[in-house]
Amino acid sequence: MLNNSTNKWQLGHPDYVLLGAVALLTFSGIIFVYSSSFVTGIVQFNNANHFVIRQTIWTLLGTGLLLLGLSIDYQRLQKYALPLLIIAIGLLLLVLILGETYNGAQRWLNLGNLNFQPSEFAKLAVIIYLAAWLSAKAKRIRSIEHSLVFVLMIGAISMLLLLQPDLGTTVLILGTAFTMFWTAGATFLQVTTLGITGSGAVFLLAVMESYRLDRLFSFLSAESDPLGRGFQTLQSLIALGNGGIFGLGLGESRGKFFYIPESHTDAIFAIIGEELGLVATATILILFASLMVRGYQIAQQSNTQFGFLLATGITTWIVLQALLNIGGIIRVIPLTGLPIPLLSYGGSSLLVLMLAIGILANISRNKPLTPDIDGGSS
Repeated sequence: MLNNSTNKWQLGHPDYVLLGAVALLTFSGIIFVYSSSFVTGIVQFNNANHFVIRQTIWTLLGTGLLLLGLSIDYQRLQKYALPLLIIAIGLLLLVLILGETYNGAQRWLNLGNLNFQPSEFAKLAVIIYLAAWLSAKAKRIRSIEHSLVFVLMIGAISMLLLLQPDLGTTVLILGTAFTMFWTAGATFLQVTTLGITGSGAVFLLAVMESYRLDRLFSFLSAESDPLGRGFQTLQSLIALGNGGIFGLGLGESRGKFFYIPESHTDAIFAIIGEELGLVATATILILFASLMVRGYQIAQQSNTQFGFLLATGITTWIVLQALLNIGGIIRVIPLTGLPIPLLSYGGSSLLVLMLAIGILANISRNKPLTPDIDGGSS
């Protein structure tokens, strides 16, 4: 529910708890990217520092984007919501035509020596557009025609993602959009109908492709094929078990020696658990929980419906992606192929996330004026 009990607002400091949690996660990401990737760096590039150097550069660039998001008037984004969505759709179409293929997925645009993943930008663009669209429609979103428009919009983006194919990002965007639609004031019938329909569609899509069936199999019956389809799932659980409470020690992971595929990206949480144990993994969960609580509080205290929905969308995106990644690693859900926010190696993800967090912190700067003893305001 939007807190707009007063029309008097002032621009204050950003939410330091939010920024502190982000800083700790990002700094930890640099450390663990190095620890989990130096073996791969030596084998593939003859350079143990290959990945950590790039992650550090992206962190510095991302900090600049965070400051940019913190300094601009976030409400101006409402004006550019449609152009941003059009750019995102254009990039998703371009990647299907000119994109680089890796492990059977066509998700990257080659920009010289750098690869850019348009789906990362699409996450933020969709959230900005939905925040603008839902805030403009107000209670009219409860009508059937607006429900259909919502479904068609999200369905079109989802189709472009599925063609890459990228079911993990599709599920993430669907979950975030669903949450925004719900908090914007959709009826219980709308929410229930969309939830059942979306869940059914995701299940059908999950069993239509062989690689998705492999992930479902690795979740349900990894032990029956421990050297094949169940390999990553079982090795991630072994790594977490090896770590115990306090871990084997920083840099002492065995899983990164090619037992765990994508150990510095999708599976970095397992490496963290093996090296620093339950203490570290629990701390990471606490940091994401802190980010979630502060993010939703920022939404609650926003002085505009657009800010409320934008903060809700950004917070849901970050927390849901973290849960999807961690849930796959600990075998609560099937593996999704999504990186864990701020910790996993990857420039596209980190840069867009930092910009989004800057916008979220920007929203937190708008504070209600509090009356002083003399009846004025402070």
